[in-house]
Amino acid sequence: MENLQSKKQASAMELESHRQSPPMPSPVKNIIFVASIAAGVQFGWALQLSLLTPYVQLLGVPHTWSSFIWLCGPISGMLVQPVVGYYSDRCTSRFGRRRPFIAAGAGLVAVAVVLIGYAADFGHLFGDSYTKSPKTGAVAIFVIGFWILDCANNTLQGPCRAFLADLCAGNQSKTRMANSLFSFFMAVGNVLGYGAGSYTKLYRIFPFTRTHACDLYCANLKSCFFLSILLLLFLTISALCLVREQPVNTVEVKESNGKGSRLPFFGEIFGAVKELKRPMWILLAVTCINWIAWFPYLLYDTDWMGKEVYGGKVHQKIYDRGVRAGALGLVLNSVVLGVMSLSVEFLSRKLGGAKRLWGVVNFILAIGLMLMVLVSKLADSSRRFPPGGGNEPLPPSAGIKSGALAIFALLGIPLAITFSIPFALASIYSNTAGSGQGLSLGVLNIAICVPQMFVSVVSGPWDALFGGGNLPAFVAGAFFAVVSGVLALTMLPSPTPNDQSAKMPTVASFH
Repeated sequence: MENLQSKKQASAMELESHRQSPPMPSPVKNIIFVASIAAGVQFGWALQLSLLTPYVQLLGVPHTWSSFIWLCGPISGMLVQPVVGYYSDRCTSRFGRRRPFIAAGAGLVAVAVVLIGYAADFGHLFGDSYTKSPKTGAVAIFVIGFWILDCANNTLQGPCRAFLADLCAGNQSKTRMANSLFSFFMAVGNVLGYGAGSYTKLYRIFPFTRTHACDLYCANLKSCFFLSILLLLFLTISALCLVREQPVNTVEVKESNGKGSRLPFFGEIFGAVKELKRPMWILLAVTCINWIAWFPYLLYDTDWMGKEVYGGKVHQKIYDRGVRAGALGLVLNSVVLGVMSLSVEFLSRKLGGAKRLWGVVNFILAIGLMLMVLVSKLADSSRRFPPGGGNEPLPPSAGIKSGALAIFALLGIPLAITFSIPFALASIYSNTAGSGQGLSLGVLNIAICVPQMFVSVVSGPWDALFGGGNLPAFVAGAFFAVVSGVLALTMLPSPTPNDQSAKMPTVASFH
């Protein structure tokens, strides 16, 4: 009996000692190592955006049906990130809270890449014909690999951001800097991914990728994903080996798990979400409205270049030229995104706080979307056709094309803030409330995924209501950008300096 009481007293003393001695922020080099994982993750996302939709159509899936495959992103984001975040907050592994989930995510990405890259080869083994379409077996393997890839990426991203928040130990300045670095490395991954996807002879580095079942396009896709997984594994292994994470205090985890009723699996998560404080709920609402503004651009940017700026139709050469010009615009967007990501902390101080910076750049987003409408009208009024007649128009003037590319670059400014400030605020608010970083960041991801599904479903009928094209969605996006800017400036609570020392929900010390 006395032995049991002494153990309880020792555990209580351990917990009280930890509460009185919060962890110190980690060195900047450790934050950089962890943030760099975003480059490997985003490399894969960029390849998905640029290569996988054409590839699945080559396997025989109609364009109309191929869009349904992309529902995997928001669905997995809504389910995987909150679940992984919740359990990473409570993980008592001797390797730490976040590192086991990051390692598992990287391993799943490797499995998914093999399934996607070798879908045609596996499909042939299962009976697919070289010449007939659709290649049913290949499509089945591809879809399985695609869903695993999206789930794996979501398993990686949430714990990475939570790990960064842990390393910052509640320091507001370092939290903003860490999320800015994460945004910067996302831009690096974008540039690498779009660059690799646009180079058509990359398969020569891996000559074994070309087979009877896998043509040049397929071999190039394999090679791109091989480079992607090599980069991701290198960055992940480096970060996990160089940035150590001590096991959390199991006493406090048990105390946290013991509060309230014990509900099975998702019941625990829903119960934890209900405990989120008012600042976090306001942040979720503003984020949701903000991403309703963003998704018309993110979903239709290159299509806008092909249709509205170049005046082409799908399958026309002029439309393809416009799409390629849009890909160049995305590279410019990523470069500006990277540069701006390194300026977030400076701009935040100059404008008097993170929420003010986020509010201001939402008005820049609204201006950019309205400029897309203006450039579209100018391109249409100056449309030229070949002298001998023809169905396809000539490319737009240099001024029109330059104006369109300038908009891509301009929107890199608010995108850098969107990729960093909301996540930094979520970490700061969760510190103040004593809630888990993983869960808070996972729930924030739901506020991003719901608008994506909403815009995907509504934008088509909305555009058709006004005669088709992408412009009605851009106008609606500009409206929601203004609304989110106003709400960010007026409704979001300003974190106080005292929040820096707010108690972390569980204990971790880093070397």
